[in-house]
Amino acid sequence: MTADIIDGKAFAAKVRGQVGEHVAKLKAEHGITPGLAVVLVGEDPASQVYVRSKGKMTVEVGMTSVERKLPADTSEEALLAVVNELNQAPEIHGILVQLPLPEHIDAELVINAIDPAKDVDGFHISNVGLLGTGQKSMVPCTPLGCLMMLRDYHGSLSGMDAVVLGRSNIVGKPMAQLLLGDSCTVTIAHSRTKNLPEVVRRADIVVAAVGRPCMVPGDWIKPGATVIDVGINRVEKPEGGTRLVGDVDFDSCAEVAGAITPVPGGVGPMTIACLLANTLTACCRANGLPEPEGLTA
Repeated sequence: MTADIIDGKAFAAKVRGQVGEHVAKLKAEHGITPGLAVVLVGEDPASQVYVRSKGKMTVEVGMTSVERKLPADTSEEALLAVVNELNQAPEIHGILVQLPLPEHIDAELVINAIDPAKDVDGFHISNVGLLGTGQKSMVPCTPLGCLMMLRDYHGSLSGMDAVVLGRSNIVGKPMAQLLLGDSCTVTIAHSRTKNLPEVVRRADIVVAAVGRPCMVPGDWIKPGATVIDVGINRVEKPEGGTRLVGDVDFDSCAEVAGAITPVPGGVGPMTIACLLANTLTACCRANGLPEPEGLTA
Protein backbone atom coordinates (compact mmCIF):
# COMPACT_ATOMS: atom_id res chain seq x y z
CA MET A 1 0.00 0.00 0.00
CA THR A 2 1.24 3.48 -0.86
CA ALA A 3 -0.30 6.25 1.21
CA ASP A 4 -2.11 9.26 -0.17
CA ILE A 5 -0.04 12.37 0.44
CA ILE A 6 -1.95 15.10 2.29
CA ASP A 7 -0.53 18.26 0.72
CA GLY A 8 -0.52 20.84 3.51
CA LYS A 9 1.01 23.49 1.30
CA ALA A 10 -1.85 23.30 -1.21
CA PHE A 11 -4.48 23.06 1.52
CA ALA A 12 -3.02 26.09 3.32
CA ALA A 13 -3.20 28.08 0.07
CA LYS A 14 -6.87 27.11 -0.21
CA VAL A 15 -7.53 28.24 3.38
CA ARG A 16 -5.77 31.56 2.78
CA GLY A 17 -7.91 32.01 -0.33
CA GLN A 18 -11.07 31.45 1.72
CA VAL A 19 -9.86 33.92 4.36
CA GLY A 20 -9.15 36.50 1.65
CA GLU A 21 -12.68 36.12 0.24
CA HIS A 22 -14.22 36.65 3.69
CA VAL A 23 -12.01 39.67 4.35
CA ALA A 24 -13.04 41.26 1.03
CA LYS A 25 -16.70 40.68 1.95
CA LEU A 26 -16.19 42.26 5.40
CA LYS A 27 -14.65 45.33 3.80
CA ALA A 28 -17.30 45.66 1.10
CA GLU A 29 -20.38 45.02 3.25
CA HIS A 30 -19.36 46.35 6.67
CA GLY A 31 -16.31 48.58 6.14
CA ILE A 32 -14.31 46.39 8.54
CA THR A 33 -10.70 45.27 8.03
CA PRO A 34 -9.36 42.56 10.37
CA GLY A 35 -6.08 43.54 12.04
CA LEU A 36 -3.31 41.25 13.32
CA ALA A 37 -0.55 42.55 15.59
CA VAL A 38 2.64 40.53 16.09
CA VAL A 39 5.06 41.45 18.88
CA LEU A 40 8.68 40.35 18.51
CA VAL A 41 11.17 40.78 21.37
CA GLY A 42 14.83 40.33 20.52
CA GLU A 43 16.77 39.25 17.44
CA ASP A 44 16.14 35.48 17.21
CA PRO A 45 16.76 34.72 13.50
CA ALA A 46 14.10 32.01 13.18
CA SER A 47 11.52 34.23 14.88
CA GLN A 48 12.39 37.13 12.57
CA VAL A 49 11.84 34.96 9.47
CA TYR A 50 8.57 33.65 10.87
CA VAL A 51 7.28 37.14 11.74
CA ARG A 52 8.16 38.44 8.25
CA SER A 53 6.27 35.52 6.70
CA LYS A 54 3.24 36.16 8.90
CA GLY A 55 3.24 39.84 8.00
CA LYS A 56 3.50 39.13 4.27
CA MET A 57 0.62 36.65 4.27
CA THR A 58 -1.54 38.88 6.48
CA VAL A 59 -1.29 41.65 3.89
CA GLU A 60 -1.87 39.20 1.02
CA VAL A 61 -5.31 38.23 2.38
CA GLY A 62 -6.26 41.90 2.78
CA MET A 63 -5.81 42.27 6.52
CA THR A 64 -3.96 45.00 8.38
CA SER A 65 -0.56 43.82 9.63
CA VAL A 66 1.05 45.53 12.63
CA GLU A 67 4.52 44.56 13.83
CA ARG A 68 5.95 45.76 17.14
CA LYS A 69 9.65 44.94 17.35
CA LEU A 70 11.26 45.43 20.76
CA PRO A 71 14.91 45.05 21.83
CA ALA A 72 16.00 41.93 23.70
CA ASP A 73 16.53 43.90 26.92
CA THR A 74 12.92 45.13 26.97
CA SER A 75 11.53 44.84 30.50
CA GLU A 76 8.58 42.63 31.32
CA GLU A 77 6.68 45.75 32.40
CA ALA A 78 7.32 47.45 29.05
CA LEU A 79 6.18 44.40 27.10
CA LEU A 80 3.00 44.14 29.19
CA ALA A 81 2.34 47.81 28.43
CA VAL A 82 2.55 47.09 24.68
CA VAL A 83 0.17 44.15 25.06
CA ASN A 84 -2.28 46.32 27.01
CA GLU A 85 -2.11 49.02 24.33
CA LEU A 86 -2.98 46.45 21.66
CA ASN A 87 -5.78 45.04 23.83
CA GLN A 88 -7.37 48.49 23.81
CA ALA A 89 -6.92 49.12 20.07
CA PRO A 90 -10.29 48.53 18.29
CA GLU A 91 -8.61 48.08 14.89
CA ILE A 92 -6.57 45.12 16.22
CA HIS A 93 -8.51 41.84 16.38
CA GLY A 94 -5.65 39.41 16.88
CA ILE A 95 -2.52 39.67 19.05
CA LEU A 96 0.41 37.27 18.88
CA VAL A 97 3.52 37.56 21.04
CA GLN A 98 6.24 35.61 19.25
CA LEU A 99 7.86 32.88 21.34
CA PRO A 100 10.43 32.22 22.69
CA LEU A 101 10.77 35.34 24.82
CA PRO A 102 14.04 36.37 26.53
CA GLU A 103 14.69 34.49 29.78
CA HIS A 104 14.01 37.49 32.03
CA ILE A 105 10.38 37.66 30.83
CA ASP A 106 7.66 35.34 32.17
CA ALA A 107 6.03 34.03 28.97
CA GLU A 108 2.93 32.71 30.75
CA LEU A 109 2.34 36.09 32.41
CA VAL A 110 2.56 37.84 29.04
CA ILE A 111 0.31 35.32 27.23
CA ASN A 112 -2.32 35.62 29.94
CA ALA A 113 -2.20 39.43 29.69
CA ILE A 114 -3.56 39.22 26.13
CA ASP A 115 -7.31 39.80 25.80
CA PRO A 116 -8.65 36.21 25.40
CA ALA A 117 -10.88 37.39 22.54
CA LYS A 118 -7.74 38.57 20.68
CA ASP A 119 -5.59 35.56 21.62
CA VAL A 120 -5.25 34.12 18.11
CA ASP A 121 -2.58 31.65 19.31
CA GLY A 122 -5.18 30.08 21.63
CA PHE A 123 -2.70 29.90 24.53
CA HIS A 124 -4.51 32.07 27.11
CA ILE A 125 -5.65 30.05 30.13
CA SER A 126 -9.25 31.11 29.51
CA ASN A 127 -9.17 29.72 25.97
CA VAL A 128 -7.51 26.54 27.21
CA GLY A 129 -10.35 26.09 29.71
CA LEU A 130 -13.06 26.88 27.17
CA LEU A 131 -11.63 24.38 24.69
CA GLY A 132 -11.30 21.74 27.41
CA THR A 133 -14.97 22.10 28.34
CA GLY A 134 -16.22 22.12 24.76
CA GLN A 135 -17.12 25.81 24.63
CA LYS A 136 -16.41 28.43 21.99
CA SER A 137 -12.76 29.49 22.20
CA MET A 138 -9.76 30.58 20.21
CA VAL A 139 -8.01 27.36 19.17
CA PRO A 140 -4.22 26.87 18.84
CA CYS A 141 -3.26 27.15 15.18
CA THR A 142 -1.30 23.93 14.63
CA PRO A 143 -3.94 21.56 16.10
CA LEU A 144 -6.65 23.49 14.23
CA GLY A 145 -4.73 22.97 10.98
CA CYS A 146 -4.42 19.23 11.70
CA LEU A 147 -8.15 19.00 12.37
CA MET A 148 -9.00 20.84 9.14
CA MET A 149 -6.87 18.44 7.08
CA LEU A 150 -8.39 15.39 8.79
CA ARG A 151 -11.94 16.66 8.20
CA ASP A 152 -11.12 17.42 4.58
CA TYR A 153 -9.70 13.94 3.97
CA HIS A 154 -12.21 11.87 5.95
CA GLY A 155 -15.35 13.98 6.17
CA SER A 156 -16.71 12.74 9.50
CA LEU A 157 -14.22 11.63 12.17
CA SER A 158 -16.97 10.25 14.42
CA GLY A 159 -16.09 6.95 16.08
CA MET A 160 -12.52 6.83 14.81
CA ASP A 161 -9.75 5.68 17.15
CA ALA A 162 -7.12 8.45 17.46
CA VAL A 163 -3.74 8.41 19.17
CA VAL A 164 -1.97 11.69 19.89
CA LEU A 165 1.75 11.19 20.49
CA GLY A 166 2.85 14.05 22.73
CA ARG A 167 1.27 15.94 25.62
CA SER A 168 2.41 19.53 25.12
CA ASN A 169 0.12 22.46 25.87
CA ILE A 170 0.71 23.81 22.36
CA VAL A 171 -0.17 20.71 20.30
CA GLY A 172 -0.81 17.45 22.14
CA LYS A 173 -3.44 18.45 24.69
CA PRO A 174 -5.49 20.79 22.44
CA MET A 175 -5.29 18.25 19.59
CA ALA A 176 -6.82 15.61 21.86
CA GLN A 177 -9.60 18.02 22.87
CA LEU A 178 -10.40 18.83 19.23
CA LEU A 179 -10.55 15.15 18.28
CA LEU A 180 -12.83 14.47 21.25
CA GLY A 181 -15.02 17.32 20.03
CA ASP A 182 -15.35 15.50 16.69
CA SER A 183 -16.39 12.30 18.54
CA CYS A 184 -13.14 10.36 18.17
CA THR A 185 -11.99 7.90 20.83
CA VAL A 186 -8.75 9.54 21.91
CA THR A 187 -5.60 8.27 23.60
CA ILE A 188 -2.74 10.61 24.55
CA ALA A 189 0.54 8.68 24.46
CA HIS A 190 3.98 9.89 25.52
CA SER A 191 7.47 8.80 26.59
CA ARG A 192 6.15 6.96 29.67
CA THR A 193 3.42 5.05 27.82
CA LYS A 194 3.77 1.29 28.23
CA ASN A 195 3.67 -0.85 25.08
CA LEU A 196 3.78 2.30 22.95
CA PRO A 197 3.97 0.49 19.58
CA GLU A 198 0.83 -1.50 20.42
CA VAL A 199 -1.02 1.66 21.50
CA VAL A 200 -0.16 3.45 18.26
CA ARG A 201 -0.89 0.37 16.13
CA ARG A 202 -4.59 0.35 17.05
CA ALA A 203 -5.20 3.92 15.86
CA ASP A 204 -7.16 4.97 12.76
CA ILE A 205 -5.58 8.42 13.19
CA VAL A 206 -2.05 9.05 14.49
CA VAL A 207 -0.96 12.61 15.29
CA ALA A 208 2.77 12.65 16.07
CA ALA A 209 3.98 15.70 18.03
CA VAL A 210 6.90 14.59 20.18
CA GLY A 211 9.87 16.44 18.65
CA ARG A 212 11.97 13.30 18.09
CA PRO A 213 13.15 12.67 14.52
CA CYS A 214 11.73 9.58 12.82
CA MET A 215 10.59 8.12 16.14
CA VAL A 216 7.59 6.28 14.66
CA PRO A 217 8.45 3.47 12.23
CA GLY A 218 6.09 1.92 9.73
CA ASP A 219 5.51 -1.21 11.80
CA TRP A 220 3.81 0.94 14.47
CA ILE A 221 1.13 1.99 11.98
CA LYS A 222 -2.17 0.22 11.43
CA PRO A 223 -2.64 -0.55 7.72
CA GLY A 224 -4.73 2.21 6.17
CA ALA A 225 -4.38 4.64 9.10
CA THR A 226 -4.04 8.40 8.60
CA VAL A 227 -0.76 9.83 9.91
CA ILE A 228 -0.43 13.53 10.72
CA ASP A 229 3.22 14.41 11.37
CA VAL A 230 3.59 17.64 13.36
CA GLY A 231 7.31 17.21 13.98
CA ILE A 232 9.91 19.47 12.37
CA ASN A 233 13.41 18.24 13.17
CA ARG A 234 16.69 19.20 11.51
CA VAL A 235 19.08 16.26 11.13
CA GLU A 236 22.47 15.88 9.51
CA LYS A 237 22.75 14.22 6.10
CA PRO A 238 25.45 11.54 5.59
CA GLU A 239 26.91 13.54 2.70
CA GLY A 240 26.99 16.72 4.78
CA GLY A 241 24.53 19.51 5.45
CA THR A 242 21.14 19.05 7.06
CA ARG A 243 17.56 18.21 6.12
CA LEU A 244 14.15 18.46 7.76
CA VAL A 245 12.37 15.32 8.93
CA GLY A 246 9.25 14.69 10.96
CA ASP A 247 8.52 12.59 14.02
CA VAL A 248 7.56 9.62 11.84
CA ASP A 249 9.80 7.69 9.48
CA PHE A 250 8.07 8.84 6.31
CA ASP A 251 9.25 6.14 3.90
CA SER A 252 8.31 3.15 6.04
CA CYS A 253 5.05 4.70 7.29
CA ALA A 254 3.96 5.68 3.77
CA GLU A 255 4.13 2.00 2.79
CA VAL A 256 1.52 1.12 5.43
CA ALA A 257 -0.64 4.20 6.03
CA GLY A 258 -3.68 5.16 4.01
CA ALA A 259 -2.72 8.85 4.11
CA ILE A 260 0.22 10.82 5.50
CA THR A 261 1.49 14.40 5.74
CA PRO A 262 5.04 15.05 4.50
CA VAL A 263 7.73 17.11 6.25
CA PRO A 264 8.24 19.74 5.02
CA GLY A 265 5.02 20.71 3.24
CA GLY A 266 2.49 19.10 5.56
CA VAL A 267 1.32 20.60 8.84
CA GLY A 268 3.78 23.53 8.82
CA PRO A 269 2.08 25.72 6.18
CA MET A 270 -1.27 25.26 7.94
CA THR A 271 -0.09 27.04 11.09
CA ILE A 272 0.08 30.51 9.52
CA ALA A 273 -3.07 29.84 7.47
CA CYS A 274 -4.94 29.06 10.69
CA LEU A 275 -3.48 32.14 12.39
CA LEU A 276 -5.13 34.21 9.65
CA ALA A 277 -8.34 32.21 10.00
CA ASN A 278 -8.33 32.82 13.77
CA THR A 279 -7.84 36.56 13.23
CA LEU A 280 -10.82 36.60 10.87
CA THR A 281 -12.91 34.65 13.40
CA ALA A 282 -11.92 37.06 16.20
CA CYS A 283 -12.90 40.02 14.02
CA CYS A 284 -16.31 38.52 13.23
CA ARG A 285 -16.97 37.77 16.89
CA ALA A 286 -15.91 41.27 17.96
CA ASN A 287 -18.39 42.78 15.51
CA GLY A 288 -21.28 40.37 16.17
CA LEU A 289 -21.07 38.88 12.67
CA PRO A 290 -21.42 35.22 11.65
CA GLU A 291 -18.21 33.23 11.90
CA PRO A 292 -16.66 31.96 8.63
CA GLU A 293 -17.80 28.43 7.86
CA GLY A 294 -15.11 25.76 7.59
CA LEU A 295 -12.41 27.90 9.20
CA THR A 296 -13.13 27.20 12.87
CA ALA A 297 -13.19 24.14 15.10
